[in-house]
Amino acid sequence: MAEQDDLRRYISERGERDQTFAEEYRHLEPEYDIAATIMRARIGAGLTQEELARKTGMKSSNISRLETGDSMPTVRTLTRLAKAMGKRLSIEFV
Repeated sequence: MAEQDDLRRYISERGERDQTFAEEYRHLEPEYDIAATIMRARIGAGLTQEELARKTGMKSSNISRLETGDSMPTVRTLTRLAKAMGKRLSIEFV
């Protein structure tokens, strides 16, 4: 996950230099968090995108779009993903 560390560092440094960037990132951060959480859970479950797609009955291109943040999942989709990864969905406000 070195790439994610590099991305976090870039976002932090860019946000310090560019207030508009920082504000936009804060606005979109929950969507990025969902995408990253899906990817971490899939990798933690030892599944490829193709394997997760088969287990959920989804297309692997849909899994890819969820992990890049190009598509936002419904609660129903999140529940399917969780089940396929041997997990349970938990949503909380903090």
